[in-house]
Amino acid sequence: MNAYPDPDGHVGAVRWRFPSVHPEGRKFVLIAAIITFVLAWCAWETLAWPMGGVTLWVAAFFRDPIRTTPRGPGLIVAPADGMVTMIARVPPPREMAGEDGLGDQPMMRVSIFMSVFDVHINRTPIAGIIKRVVYISGKFLNADLDKASEENERQHILVEGHDGLRIGFTQIAGLVARRIMPFVKDGDIVAPGQRIGLIRFGSRVDVYLPAGTAPAVMLGQRCIAGETIFARIGMAERMDSVSG
Repeated sequence: MNAYPDPDGHVGAVRWRFPSVHPEGRKFVLIAAIITFVLAWCAWETLAWPMGGVTLWVAAFFRDPIRTTPRGPGLIVAPADGMVTMIARVPPPREMAGEDGLGDQPMMRVSIFMSVFDVHINRTPIAGIIKRVVYISGKFLNADLDKASEENERQHILVEGHDGLRIGFTQIAGLVARRIMPFVKDGDIVAPGQRIGLIRFGSRVDVYLPAGTAPAVMLGQRCIAGETIFARIGMAERMDSVSG
């Protein structure tokens, strides 16, 4: 264990620990563990061992690690763990469009795909107030498909920063995902990187960047929710792919 001074000169201690399991996932871990115990009690070892592996995977899926969110003017942080799979200029979803939303002009949309091995706790990209939470039922197409943004089950969240800037992002269900769970509602005040929901089990998050702002991430890059700097307000230089 090592101690380091923080920006104010205070010295603190940091140590690694296993991530906790989010409360929303504990019942699934318990169910899997009980099934494993019953199989082992009945001496069905050929089934008990694989089920034990499933129990560990379920616990890992719902892990909720502590994240350190960078602070600074104009920073937008990644709302999800996973890989950047699409960057495109598109009109904002009608549920977040209009004068009191994201407007009606095309804007940069960046998509993060979350595999079943990624952390599935989603976080707000900026601090501010939740202006809109809109849930839409739909299909369960492959989340890698572009049309999943318009046809899949999804949830739009619009957050307005203290400076009036609005960021919209969308949680999208996929082939395996079957439930989008919000942790926030209209009117809630959120800090940057605060937990705002999760998707079970593997899916995608779209982020709509304001005019004049390009992503600070590249296609193929992996993001860490609440930690990766996703964009900087007003910076329009864009990176398109991972080299090498």
